Amino acid sequence: MPENADLYLPSCPGLYIHVPFCRKKCRYCTFYSVPSLDAIPDYIEALSREMALYCGSFDSFDTVYLGGGTPSVLSVNAVEEILTNIRKHFNVMPNSEITLEGNPQDLDMPMLTSLRDLGVNRLNIGVQSFSEDILSFLGRRHTADTARRALDNARRAGFTNIGIDLMYGIPGQDIRQWLATLDEALYHGPEHLSCYELTVETTTPLGKQLESGTISLPDEGLQAEFFIKTSELLESSGYVHYEISNFAKDLTLLSRHNLKYWNHTPYLGLGPAAHSFIRNRRWWNHPSISRYIDDLGQGTPPVEAAEHLTPDELKLEALYLGLRTRFGIDLAEFTTAYGEDILSEKKDFIARLVDEGLVVVDRGRLLPTRRGMAVADALSLI
Repeated sequence: MPENADLYLPSCPGLYIHVPFCRKKCRYCTFYSVPSLDAIPDYIEALSREMALYCGSFDSFDTVYLGGGTPSVLSVNAVEEILTNIRKHFNVMPNSEITLEGNPQDLDMPMLTSLRDLGVNRLNIGVQSFSEDILSFLGRRHTADTARRALDNARRAGFTNIGIDLMYGIPGQDIRQWLATLDEALYHGPEHLSCYELTVETTTPLGKQLESGTISLPDEGLQAEFFIKTSELLESSGYVHYEISNFAKDLTLLSRHNLKYWNHTPYLGLGPAAHSFIRNRRWWNHPSISRYIDDLGQGTPPVEAAEHLTPDELKLEALYLGLRTRFGIDLAEFTTAYGEDILSEKKDFIARLVDEGLVVVDRGRLLPTRRGMAVADALSLI
């Protein structure tokens, strides 16, 4: 735990843009998107209207994140229009982190060069695997060679902050296959790696297969082995394991935008199904492109619902989110914010967690160990 870790915790709000379009839906995906590009022009117009509704509500942003869906299916002109509208309606601070998620299939040299020219300075590339069999099983539309080419092209286009998304715990995948994918990812030298355990929802095609018994997920022991070996390999390769699923080459290369979600920093989410948060209020938009466009055409915020979190709910979230990261919980700040000295009031429980090697107390922080991060949900029950 670095002594100056608090320097890397964000305070300025972040802006998230949900781009709800894909060329095809992956078999595991639960994020809101549609496999059609027809509504893009109307979506961009509606998005500008939504920006206007929030103009003045947030002072400044130091991160902008275009997620999805698949933002890279947008044309260069569409991305330019979105970024221009953002700067028209909001103050985007100098040296902001501007991220775009992309499918390797879309990231050819002309596209990548144009994105750099538009000010995108961070790419998050959804590789998922370098195994053709696994890519096919997941329903990805790119090949392993396409992913390799996209990563090489991104460097040639001048990107110096590249993240790779990978997935483990896939039916039929063994540790050897997973470590081979990690080794290949490391060969490309990404500044950031996100390694997610496959979760399967019943509404997805994979969920239906799981329910019918035609596929099965790795057991709990194998899932834990995936997690531990991933952390060991990447940390031995010089990466910082700073959140359950996330690794960075150093502390200056953390995903500044995603840190906001884990730190109760305000963020504004625009687009269908996007979520927003400020102080104790969270709200989210309709997960429907047509309703989103219709509402904004009538000057109505496209908000589906909102909630006001109680102090106890905020406290529970602070525990849950903090213990997902290597920064853990600043005990003095926690006491000031929530009126609870957890180190004394939960003394016996925390002592047991320390004895089990799941947490440590260091320089005024309660920190999860590697084994603790593997069971972070249980740690939040403190």
